[in-house]
Amino acid sequence: MNARRIGAIAAAAALALGLTACGDSADDGDTGSTSSAGKIKIGIKFDQPGLGLKSGSSYSGLDVDVAKYVAKELGHAEGDIEFVQAPSAQRETLISTGQVQMIFATYSITDKRKATVSFAGPYFIAGQDLLVRADDTSITGPETLTGKKLCSVTGSTSAQNVKDKFPGVQLQQFGTYSECVAALASKGIDALTTDNTILAGYAAQDQYKGKLKVVGKTFSEERYGVGIKKGDTALCGKINTALTKMIDSGDWQKAVDANLGPAGFKVDTAVNPPKPDACS
Repeated sequence: MNARRIGAIAAAAALALGLTACGDSADDGDTGSTSSAGKIKIGIKFDQPGLGLKSGSSYSGLDVDVAKYVAKELGHAEGDIEFVQAPSAQRETLISTGQVQMIFATYSITDKRKATVSFAGPYFIAGQDLLVRADDTSITGPETLTGKKLCSVTGSTSAQNVKDKFPGVQLQQFGTYSECVAALASKGIDALTTDNTILAGYAAQDQYKGKLKVVGKTFSEERYGVGIKKGDTALCGKINTALTKMIDSGDWQKAVDANLGPAGFKVDTAVNPPKPDACS
């Protein structure tokens, strides 16, 4: 009898221990899940002053500030964000393969891109312009580029616009705009074309102050959107709600002033701040 009691007690203890262990394992799993649920990967540019710039382990710019605001509204703490470099030619791939959940990288909304990814926004409207050396008086607009060496970035709408509208230009495409700026300063090219927001940021950098200038004659409309996975209308709606709140609260204007103001950039108030498009 004693042996049976001892056996029963031991079996009950083992069962209780097993259930406890299972409970602990489930708790551990929940804790791990909760701690990782807040993580989010966001694509930005790493080399665009005033928009998306990485300096050491810190990030700054209008795209970065808008991304942080939207992420916060979606329930992500700033520490949950992992910023991923998103070069122009790789943005669609980064989204479609799930390497990032959102992209804020001077990402112009176009019909061609909509075939692969979806967009929330726009959250800013810029225009394509030209950056030249300060002492160059021969380039006054895109119509004066014939025979000139013009730099842009592979995969950008800027490069495509030039190809379509000004076939007499000697277009050279680099991997990043910072490479183009360095080539412009060293007289390897005659001009750089991309959005006026980006060009103003480069012209305002200490090493280029007084050496480069923005021509100031825009020839396109660039609507910066938030790139997301194709067909994710639920996320699009949440992002648009966050962008509208940012604009209505005055935080959008503060971000624009803080990031684009130092470069002397004049925001086109006829189109800014923009209203987000309907999600589709």
